Amino acid sequence: MTTSTGQHPTQSSAVIIPGLAIGHSVFHWVIQSFVVVLPEIQAAFNLSGVGVGGTLSAREIASGLIALPGGVVVDVLRRYWGLLLAACLGVAALGSLAMGLSPAYPLLLVGMGVVAASHSLWHLPAQASLSHHFPERRGLALSFHGVGGSIGDVAGPLVTGALLAVLTWRGLLNIYGAIPLFLAVLAFFLFRHIGRARDGQETGASVSQRVDVTKQLFRNPVLWGLTIVRGLRGMALVALVTVLPLYLDHDLELSTFSRGFHIGLLIAVGLVAKPLAGHLSDRWGRRQVLVPGLVWSCVMALALLPFSEGVALSVVIAALGLFLYPDQPIVVASVFDVVGRDVANTGMGVVSCIAFFMSAGSSLLAGWLYEAYEFNLVVYYIAGLFAVAALIFAVLPLHRGGHG
Repeated sequence: MTTSTGQHPTQSSAVIIPGLAIGHSVFHWVIQSFVVVLPEIQAAFNLSGVGVGGTLSAREIASGLIALPGGVVVDVLRRYWGLLLAACLGVAALGSLAMGLSPAYPLLLVGMGVVAASHSLWHLPAQASLSHHFPERRGLALSFHGVGGSIGDVAGPLVTGALLAVLTWRGLLNIYGAIPLFLAVLAFFLFRHIGRARDGQETGASVSQRVDVTKQLFRNPVLWGLTIVRGLRGMALVALVTVLPLYLDHDLELSTFSRGFHIGLLIAVGLVAKPLAGHLSDRWGRRQVLVPGLVWSCVMALALLPFSEGVALSVVIAALGLFLYPDQPIVVASVFDVVGRDVANTGMGVVSCIAFFMSAGSSLLAGWLYEAYEFNLVVYYIAGLFAVAALIFAVLPLHRGGHG
């Protein structure tokens, strides 16, 4: 017996949405906690600004390397999505432990890459499941998945900033590696029916058909536009999270708790804004919500220049976070609007792979700009990326699902 949406009776929205959101929060908890401890890592390995940026470049490169082949493989192994989701959590745990135990900078990069690759792979079956089971509420369902990530983004920095007063950064990452192991076992049982066809038979395209579709996707101008928008948005975000903790620590000399508070604040506002933005994009259209949001991010980034200290800085960071993360589910929903259900992960893999590689160099550039020209030039760089992304999305000929 299955529900009207085609899912197994135990795989209702009461299981899928919160379950995937919780798993998503774990990845973001680890990743954003790593951002908070960047100044400690810089001191431990005696890194330059470019070296700090290299840690996040490793994250983006690993994510990109897994995204394209991962998209094809995940589409083919649809009936094993539950196992893949559980495996992603387990592998992320090992990556966090590797970072905490790493005696040398290259091994730290390997651990970061392992966490990032498992996170990138998690998104593919998780987002495709939500897109498939909730086609009429795609933007909203994907936004709730994003809210789970945002909860980890907020709680991780706050808790990490507080615990750094009594624990080392290595100890924290080792502790954070234990939680995903437990959740991996739980996910195996909760998600074991995700992705299976309602009659128990496998459906969808063959491997050769998927390869052909992938080639067609590369010739789709709308998908290329969405890819560039996602890439520019990712470049702006990774530049911000590379430099902001260094600015808060080196320039403003904030405490570890205050540093964690401000990084968490950047995401906290999005907890409410994310599902609202997703819902409005379902009703009004992707363009009508995303373009103003990207313009807002551009303006608020520039506001960091005159309001760079004290309470004013906190207010601007909160305002910047209003659409900094809620834009991601809308971009993802726009991609699913364009590609077919049977090759959803393949299409998402194409977009993610290119976008991650676009982002990979941005953290290095941001680290160099900060070291050579200070914080102001990095802000201009970030604001410019948001502005170009808004312009491109404004002229894309969107039709399906996104309502133009």
